[in-house]
Amino acid sequence: MKNYKAYCFDLDGTVYKGLDPILEAKEFIEYLQHQGIEPFFATNNAKMTGVQLQKKLHKMGIEAKVDHIMTSAMATAKYIANNFPNKTVKVLGGEGLKQAILDEGMEIVTEDPDVLVQGMNTELTYQMLADACYDIQKGAKFVATNGDIKFPSESGFAPGNGALAELIHNVTDVAPIYVGKPAPHMLEIIRQEFNLQKEEMVMIGDNYDTDILAGINYGIDTIHVNTGVTRTEAVKGKEQPATYTVETLLELIR
Repeated sequence: MKNYKAYCFDLDGTVYKGLDPILEAKEFIEYLQHQGIEPFFATNNAKMTGVQLQKKLHKMGIEAKVDHIMTSAMATAKYIANNFPNKTVKVLGGEGLKQAILDEGMEIVTEDPDVLVQGMNTELTYQMLADACYDIQKGAKFVATNGDIKFPSESGFAPGNGALAELIHNVTDVAPIYVGKPAPHMLEIIRQEFNLQKEEMVMIGDNYDTDILAGINYGIDTIHVNTGVTRTEAVKGKEQPATYTVETLLELIR
């Protein structure tokens, strides 16, 4: 495998599962840092801010620069600001998404929004989902941070943001605009902000339908690791397989 300047890691299922680090990934990140390469993290998880994710990684013994963390919330906020300027936004998501929207200078409202944006929120209620359906039926644009149907936790797979977004889609007949992986928005932001070339970048992840397809769609190399959602056998059988497949990331340094 060639060397890259920008190793872009997914988080859930690639670097950790819930609160438990994947030890082989931790060791590979430390290996890169010893080589003077600071990794990037590109996650579809929109619940947390970059600072919160930095603190979570620190508790696992993984040091990350906050400006090297890109979440689907950040990318979604930039997308809405660019495509729906001066519009009001209702946020059906966590603090990470709300802060990203505010950072882009947009107005957050609780009723009659121009845009309904959905991100991962583990405290959703039935009424919140119902109100979101009503808002969309009244004409609000529907944007979602990502379409992950499931994500790995310490106990198994849990419903992801995409499962909830598709619930709203099925009720309203309005499909969401997904901004997170497999869309390439996060990777393009990283490339622009750090003046990188595509051939200098590689996307690393466990989920073929999000992480690997994001890299393929963007035109960069990909590494699939067999520690999360998609099994290696399934990835190798795809029409567009990952550039590299490994059981764990330690295979890349041994």
